[in-house]
Amino acid sequence: MALPYSLEAERPIQVGLVALQSDETIERDFRWLLPPDVELLVSRVPSAATVSLNSLQAMEASLTRAAGLLPHGAELSAVGYGCTSASAAIGAARVAEMIKAGIATPHVTDPLTALIAACQAGGIRQIGMVSPYVATVSERLIAGLQAAGINVVSFGSFDEPLEERVVRISRRSVHNAAVHVGRGGDCEAVFMSCTNLRALEIIEDIERDLGIPALSSNQVLGWHLGVLSGYADRCNKIGRLFDFV
Repeated sequence: MALPYSLEAERPIQVGLVALQSDETIERDFRWLLPPDVELLVSRVPSAATVSLNSLQAMEASLTRAAGLLPHGAELSAVGYGCTSASAAIGAARVAEMIKAGIATPHVTDPLTALIAACQAGGIRQIGMVSPYVATVSERLIAGLQAAGINVVSFGSFDEPLEERVVRISRRSVHNAAVHVGRGGDCEAVFMSCTNLRALEIIEDIERDLGIPALSSNQVLGWHLGVLSGYADRCNKIGRLFDFV
């Protein structure tokens, strides 16, 4: 016996995320940031256990397939690619092209694009940056920011290539590093790079210590998805970034 049914008249706001296979942090952070009525749909892209320029660039070949595993019946207002360093290594335009080849969406963003948008919204031109990456990876990211008119005037790195160790760097270590870097140069904000780094929950502590905005990869990406989809003002407002909406 076929049962009758009706369809919901309205759809919720839906956003997509292509997260790295190795990432243990970003989904938790996004569910903390996003309003409860926004649906987060997640796919994963194969990623190496060790971060290098070669391993980051290798992800390009899998992006379309990973995006294609997001539900095609959904109406995704925007899709985020959850890798800061690969966004610089592959290039934001190429990332967007590959994701749109796999899933229909009007907007694609990534942590580098989102950071640039956040700095522009807040009138920030000089930042300090904390990175977990080895030098060649960090240098590519810094170059991408400089090309957008954002200067990294203070920098420090944990110099850790293994993702399984990056995710377990203590929050105290991240806090201390951010405060140390943020006090160097003439920083207008401090940025903690890497979607796998446990930084979101210490942002407000860092801002109290420094008196300037503290930004993280997951925070700026979640914010930018909200800006592109029209719900940024309803996000859980973690940090001064959400004053930029």
